Amino acid sequence: MKFMVKRILLTGVAGFIGSHTLEHLLINTDWEIIGVASWKHKGMPERIQETVEKYKERVTIITHDLETPFTELTKKRIGHIDYILNIASESHVDRSIDTPVPFVTNNVNLMLNMLELAREVKPEVFLQISTDEVYGAAPEGVDFPEWSTILPSNPYSASKAAQEAIAISYWRTYGVPLVITNTMNNFGERQDKEKFVAKVIDKCLKEEVVPVHGNEKHIGSRFYLHARNHADGLLFILKNLPPKKYDEKVDRPDRYNIVGEKELSNLEMAELVAKLVGKPLKYELVDFHSTRPGHDSRYALDGSKLKGLGWIPPFTIEESLKKTIDWTLNNPLWL
Repeated sequence: MKFMVKRILLTGVAGFIGSHTLEHLLINTDWEIIGVASWKHKGMPERIQETVEKYKERVTIITHDLETPFTELTKKRIGHIDYILNIASESHVDRSIDTPVPFVTNNVNLMLNMLELAREVKPEVFLQISTDEVYGAAPEGVDFPEWSTILPSNPYSASKAAQEAIAISYWRTYGVPLVITNTMNNFGERQDKEKFVAKVIDKCLKEEVVPVHGNEKHIGSRFYLHARNHADGLLFILKNLPPKKYDEKVDRPDRYNIVGEKELSNLEMAELVAKLVGKPLKYELVDFHSTRPGHDSRYALDGSKLKGLGWIPPFTIEESLKKTIDWTLNNPLWL
């Protein structure tokens, strides 16, 4: 049987990044999407309700807990798959520090179950979405390129590094067509308030004090990236960069950093958000690293490889923030 339209298996479809990826793929392709959500973590049906309704002919949502293997019935419902985008993971550092064992167990088990499925359905690409945090804190002036030394600082980043290692072993041993992406500090519409940008919007609107990681001498910084820019980078890879196969000359799979356009300190980001919200910024500097080991002051990735291959983020940081804040002000229930 020949399938003309690509069929995509998207995990974490109702999570923050997953929901933006779903929307972006549906708008910019004619592909069919099979989305998987467990609904027991941070996935919310409200994130995808409008999108699914609008594109209901091309979307199937399957409820399944990725900590457990796929049943034969579920695999039949999934059917033929061209691309797997594995976005699902527990992703909050604080929760990984508070409850490390279930957090890490979830992320490792879901990786194994997804790779076992890939061995069976044999997709063209298995795209593993990972994080900058596998590399640990970035010294000043250092933006980590692809394949930098893995040195995680907390259980969350360790679990993502474990996912990468397991995936690489399946690429080499079983021929799973793996591509790894690393990204950092996504923001956008429909984001949980546990994340920094959404938290700043909420606290500015309430005229409450915003905690900013750092001290007078050094304030933490990030390369912030709108989730739709991230999704656009993933689509660019799927369309233009087929995965490498392991042989004597190729000892590792492809890896790409998907990075925001410029670095901002957390205070600069908070000030920019407050300006666009139209409220004064009240903030206090909090030295989280001294009280919560495992938090890193600076994360930084070098995005030149993917951009050198032709990818250009569709939205600037200012456009992204304005879009996010305008939407949030018109949808206050999300806060």
